[in-house]
Amino acid sequence: MTENLQHNICNSTLPPLQRMKTKFLLTTTFVLAALTLSAEDARWWKGNLHTHSLWSDGDDYPEMIADWYRSSGYHFLAISDHNVLSEGERWIHREKNAGGLRAFEKYLKRFGNDWVEHRVVEGVPQVRLKTYVEYRSKIAVPGNFLLMQSQEITDQFQGLPIHLNATNLKKQIPPQGGAGVAATMQKNIDAVLAQRKATGQPMFPHINHPNFGWAIQPSDMIQLRGEQFFEVYNGHPAVNNYGDTKHLSTGQIWDVINAYRLGVHKLPLMFGLGTDDAHNYHDFAVGQSNTGRGWVMVRAKSLTPESIIAAMERGDFYASSGVEVDSIHLAARRYSFRIQPEAGVTYTTRFIGTRKNFKSSSDLAKRNSLKPSEAGIGEILGQSKSLEPSYTLNGDELYVRAEITSSKKMANPFVAGEHERAWLQPVRPDK
Repeated sequence: MTENLQHNICNSTLPPLQRMKTKFLLTTTFVLAALTLSAEDARWWKGNLHTHSLWSDGDDYPEMIADWYRSSGYHFLAISDHNVLSEGERWIHREKNAGGLRAFEKYLKRFGNDWVEHRVVEGVPQVRLKTYVEYRSKIAVPGNFLLMQSQEITDQFQGLPIHLNATNLKKQIPPQGGAGVAATMQKNIDAVLAQRKATGQPMFPHINHPNFGWAIQPSDMIQLRGEQFFEVYNGHPAVNNYGDTKHLSTGQIWDVINAYRLGVHKLPLMFGLGTDDAHNYHDFAVGQSNTGRGWVMVRAKSLTPESIIAAMERGDFYASSGVEVDSIHLAARRYSFRIQPEAGVTYTTRFIGTRKNFKSSSDLAKRNSLKPSEAGIGEILGQSKSLEPSYTLNGDELYVRAEITSSKKMANPFVAGEHERAWLQPVRPDK
């Protein structure tokens, strides 16, 4: 199976015979990752894979953070603190921390003295941070809300920040270092995959915010082995999702990566994630790193780490900052889906892709060179205002992805004027 399974392959409203024909056409026309999930046995799960607590540089307690996501309609969460797992006994100053007295008072009010452990030692007021095992038992609900142990592996090369998240870890992974940006990423990716192989536990790495500090060039990610994911959207105000006059946006980076991975190096697709990267849980505003900005919608049979991770590795998910879709189909060369509309809101879908004859050169993968579109990378292949947009592939595309922009502005954007969006994973015609 290839790496780009799409969502909702079978439509439960179709009669059985038509479903069989759709499956047959899909199989004979496209190479997909799998044809196993149908509308009857899979559903959408909403989750965030990148956020921080008082265990590193967040300003709230992990169970307060998890409780927010659970009560806000999320189904899974990975709290990913910098170079640490939430384990072992750790007491912190009750007031002199990122959340301060305000966070402690809210914590005590929500969970009470029976749960919150605090004391005074030699005149110093302290509070104990609960471990992952403890807060998981308090907050997780089987079949309804899943917590996965995670870490943001926080590395660097010559001062450039190189961060990767590792989801569903068993053991903490120290930053691995490396002789360059790409080498540093590869060594950390390899460390995650080695732990997965050694333990048998499903887990995966993903590349965080490549434009943070303008640290990671597209060329650094093109030839990575064992990596399938990067953040096309991150809700932190310092990560430069949209690029600038000298730097590509994360969407453009995505296209450069996949054009070269598929068209030159014959490597699997890279998929795009949406995450919060939240650090601030008390003041919600532009300039703060808040919850509820970016997430993934994963189509899986059950709410378990095994099911969620398997679905994501098939590409059976999309990223969102507010727009919701369903009924995603790829059949008989027609790529289509349905937008779930809100009253008074309009939507523009752009089908973006790169054809097999794009102008590849060693310079085009560098950020400050030719604009990708001038080389035929990340072209707008089609556009639609419909609630049921579609694109018919010609067969000469390396991949096609869909990006939806809503007329509705985000309630709490990281930058003023930001609109709600969704990013669907790229699809490939048959080789």
